[in-house]
Amino acid sequence: MAKPIKLVSVQPKGIPGVVASVAYAEGRRVADIAIEEAGDWSRKPGHVVWIGLHEPSVDLLRKVQGQFGLHELAIEDALKAHQRPKVEQYGEGLFVVARTAQMVGGRIAFGETHLFVGRGYVVSVRHGASTSYTPVRERCEAAPTAFSEGEDFILYAILDFIVDNYMPVLETVQTEIETIEDSVLGAQPSQDQIGRIYQLRRDLLRLRNAAIPLVEVCRRLEKPGLPGIDAPMYPLFRDVSDHIRQVQEEIESLREVLSFAFETSLMTGQAQQTEISRKLAAWAAILAIPTAVAGIYGMNFDVEPELHWKYGYPVVLVVMALVCVWLYWRFRQMRWL
Repeated sequence: MAKPIKLVSVQPKGIPGVVASVAYAEGRRVADIAIEEAGDWSRKPGHVVWIGLHEPSVDLLRKVQGQFGLHELAIEDALKAHQRPKVEQYGEGLFVVARTAQMVGGRIAFGETHLFVGRGYVVSVRHGASTSYTPVRERCEAAPTAFSEGEDFILYAILDFIVDNYMPVLETVQTEIETIEDSVLGAQPSQDQIGRIYQLRRDLLRLRNAAIPLVEVCRRLEKPGLPGIDAPMYPLFRDVSDHIRQVQEEIESLREVLSFAFETSLMTGQAQQTEISRKLAAWAAILAIPTAVAGIYGMNFDVEPELHWKYGYPVVLVVMALVCVWLYWRFRQMRWL
């Protein structure tokens, strides 16, 4: 009969950048540990150490490197928050990069998560805009049977959480797009709205570039041969790939709607400019008649038509008025006025 696991409470040292440092055995929390003890805990049979870091210092990453023997190139990448989503193998360990997204001040803000995965340990390093992985840890701890799968299950849980967090961002963008679309179809779009449409299209493109490479990451994790990734986990990584494709379809749909709204705003503006041009042309034509007649009579010639006729002046005014009224009526029929 298996011996019950003895829970040990060893509080980790208060180090800035350390979100959590916990040792697990058989899917259950054993102890909160210090970074300096992490290597020893990870080498115990059946134990897994999960360390969560947020924008750690160089010294902190060096300490973690010393505990697990992390590759120097992976550490250099983890210090730079400008990596493309990827998975790389360094000996018996994996280095995975994923891009995160959040809505901050009406814009899509991007961050990165760097994951070191090896036998007995998982280290997550967050940079920039990113939701805390505390809910992931709590969810894993609530399902010890699945959590007992070990390091690859933690990797799956984090990647799945990152991809799932794309959807609230897209839902927020979709709500704003619907509002913009209604305003564009209902009235003349303002310059601010046109600028916002362009801004959202650019943010969605950046989100697409952040999310789509994760398909290739998961595809590599599905294939046999990577250390620490067991066969039962392949369907779970395939499920993450399916979620990413759904995100891609949603992004493409939203970008198409924004393109339609942008084109509609341009056509609306052109139609309104054409309407204004027609009105100006119509009034110019109406005013041209009295202007031309007045110009003729203003040349001060001695001999002009009806110059010395008693009723010449009122007749000319009446004729000009009739012609102007007729032109106005014709332009109204043509919907130019």
